[in-house]
Amino acid sequence: MKRLWVTGLDGFVGRVVQESIERGEAGNRFQLVVPNTAMDLLDPASLDRAISDTRPDFVLHLAGQSFVPTAISDPRATYNVNFWGTLNLLEALERGGFNGRMLYVGSGEVYGLVEATDLPVAETRALKPRNPYAVSKAAAELLCGQWSQAHGFEVVLARPFNHVGPGQADWFVVSDFAKQVAEIKLGLREPVIYVGAIDVTRDFTDVRDVVRAYFMLLENGEGAEAYNVCSGLEQSVRTILERLIALAAVECRIEQQSGRLRPSEQKRMCGSFSKLNRRAGWHPEIEMDRSLRDVLAHWESKLKHG
Repeated sequence: MKRLWVTGLDGFVGRVVQESIERGEAGNRFQLVVPNTAMDLLDPASLDRAISDTRPDFVLHLAGQSFVPTAISDPRATYNVNFWGTLNLLEALERGGFNGRMLYVGSGEVYGLVEATDLPVAETRALKPRNPYAVSKAAAELLCGQWSQAHGFEVVLARPFNHVGPGQADWFVVSDFAKQVAEIKLGLREPVIYVGAIDVTRDFTDVRDVVRAYFMLLENGEGAEAYNVCSGLEQSVRTILERLIALAAVECRIEQQSGRLRPSEQKRMCGSFSKLNRRAGWHPEIEMDRSLRDVLAHWESKLKHG
């Protein structure tokens, strides 16, 4: 088995990576290695210790600041973590003699505003990020692509679109809605769902499918190449909310709050995973209804038992 070090292991996606490996869903191809001490992307010495502890064959770089409103309110902190932290990691890997493959996890947000006539989005589209989070991800992706071509190890680039799955923080849209619906079902709040812009479309992929794509890219991705990780399906946010309400069998009203609206909201979005499919044979397997049922079950359990 190959030794895999995951930055951001305690985050939403990192926990799914760990569970997948422990259950053997990665095909016993990876051995998860964890540093003995805490790692901080802004502390090069801690990165050196982590690499010395783990001696990885592969690195999955998940750690970062991923919440767009936080990036808008504090762009400098987001740039520090997402860009300078990634540079710190690359330099530490080089100092540590790493010669394997790293997967940098970016974001589909790097594409920026996309006209409906240009959907689904392919990797050949120029990057035009429109918020500080997307800028930080685009900059770090360019850094990783350059590094892969000029240094002693490969860096593959992933551009995931919206994730959905049990355990996601409630500041992300589907998890937020599921929590509100579960609270109504359990009698913990009035029967009102508070929303932002829901007459928009997004490309949602179950996090377990996303993690499976990451494993495939670690093994089969090409250095300095970017790959969309997405469902290829354009889904209405309103429809997803209505489906959550139906699955929970609750009655409620929907109320929009101005504080939940984002400036410069993208009206429609959908990606193409054709490049990833050609390279690694990946395609999404988990249907949205299963994802929504699992997210609802997670929140019901959490609200009941803490």
